[in-house]
Amino acid sequence: MDGNFNENDISRVVEADRAHIWHHLSQHKPYETTDPRIIVEGKGMRVWDQKGKEHLDAVSGGVWTVNVGYGRESIANAVRDQLIKLNYFAGSAGSIPGSHFAEKLIEKMPGMSRVYYCNSGSEANEKGFKMVRQIAHKRYGGKKHKVLYRDRDYHGTTISCLSAGGQDERNAQYGPFTEGFVRVPHCLEYRAFEQDGAPQENYGIWAADQIEKVILAEGPDTVGALCLEPVTAGGGVITPPDGYWQRVQEICRKYDVLLHIDEVVCGVGRTGTWFGYQHYGIEPDMVTMAKGVASGYAAIACLVTTEAVFDMFKDDASDPMNYFRDISTFGGCTAGPTAGIENMRIIEEENLLENTTLMGEYMLGQLGELADKHKVIGDVRGKGLFLGAELVEDRDSRAPVSEKLVQAVVGDCMTQGVIIGATNRSLPGKNNTLCFSPALIATKSDIDEIVTAVDNALGRVFASA
Repeated sequence: MDGNFNENDISRVVEADRAHIWHHLSQHKPYETTDPRIIVEGKGMRVWDQKGKEHLDAVSGGVWTVNVGYGRESIANAVRDQLIKLNYFAGSAGSIPGSHFAEKLIEKMPGMSRVYYCNSGSEANEKGFKMVRQIAHKRYGGKKHKVLYRDRDYHGTTISCLSAGGQDERNAQYGPFTEGFVRVPHCLEYRAFEQDGAPQENYGIWAADQIEKVILAEGPDTVGALCLEPVTAGGGVITPPDGYWQRVQEICRKYDVLLHIDEVVCGVGRTGTWFGYQHYGIEPDMVTMAKGVASGYAAIACLVTTEAVFDMFKDDASDPMNYFRDISTFGGCTAGPTAGIENMRIIEEENLLENTTLMGEYMLGQLGELADKHKVIGDVRGKGLFLGAELVEDRDSRAPVSEKLVQAVVGDCMTQGVIIGATNRSLPGKNNTLCFSPALIATKSDIDEIVTAVDNALGRVFASA
């Protein structure tokens, strides 16, 4: 990308976008008087817009997706070659890339054994919920059907996924919701003071015990699964407190509750391990993934289960209803697993898990130094290259700054040529966390540029706030 455009090169694209594209998460009224942003090209960590302006992307495509960076010709070439050979066949049959990628994926997930392909994180989670419901009917007379989900977690955009969504602004105006989904409290230690009875010590155990209380209140014989993110993403980049996950595992086993881990954001390297749950020594029954599986080079999502879950759907072959009666049309596309294989090869050969751990520690430290300088930063947290900085009016009350000011910081960074994220229309009154998820290829100089931009933005926005 040379950054040079002549107005006529792109004007028709901009006008077509303005006239016909319905952008995600966007209020379109401003586009009546200003141009929508068109991202034209990407290379490595950087993207260029229609005006030729270069941006350092600190959010991997805006939503935690482009894990290995832009412009990977080897992925594009692998997908092209596969599409010529076979682009698609329904998932009722197999494919060569589907088999190869499933084998490679399972090698990274000890204890798991079966891969169900689909095309989005929402769909993958929906499949998991349907399995829980079918198991309830097959084994428990339909009673053990409830799915527990956590405050601040997010699992997708379908009505049932929103029913399992702990972000009230995202859910607003989309009800009524699917019955049988029950919320449990969040585990954000920084805001433990807002939770009745939360202790100063052993908070992680206490937070997990609140899940047990919900199970007992609902009736253990009615609860089929618990669906959680290993690190909460859009709800504020929440890393679990000490002891939390181990206690969650104990509770699930005690009450025969399937543990469904949503790795749509954390999966495939984002936190420095192949999957976020692997930091905590837990053994899930189901794992869902999407975004980083192919770094956005093709649409792919997976629901991965243990063999024990899989076996529940083949225990009576004489019963015509006794299998998972489900299909995902685009789960039969071969581009996704092909891109996934090459994506995984790049992560391994370029040691990107190690880089993610090292650069994540470096960035966490740099953000910590920024917090020493700017009192508006109340808390810095994260895992690997998945980080957040929560902004507060003052550190004693921890009152969140307004979303308007948070977005002003994001906008200032954009003007500087650095794209960062923030919790956005998710939590009423608490959309106050800056979000960072640079590609796993990030270097110290990339991180320094991101942190410098945030430093400048905080100084300007809060100088007059």
